Amino acid sequence: MVIKAGTGQIACGGVPMVEERSGEKGVIDPAFAGGTMMGKRYTDAAATFELLCVKPGAGSLSVDGVAAQLKDAKPLPSSD
Repeated sequence: MVIKAGTGQIACGGVPMVEERSGEKGVIDPAFAGGTMMGKRYTDAAATFELLCVKPGAGSLSVDGVAAQLKDAKPLPSSD
């Protein structure tokens, strides 16, 4: 799920993401086979994209051929 979008091509497993699936599974590029975790947010280096993983899998997310990084959680204030 796209939370924040910029300009560029989003891919999963090295295969470009599309609005409608053809029913055929793409072959995962070994360079993008790190996987994704459900419920985690991913972002590109410039923070122009923010992606929320709603279905885990073997393919890693990327933007314009550069792997997206797991976004750090915001620290909560202490309750002293």
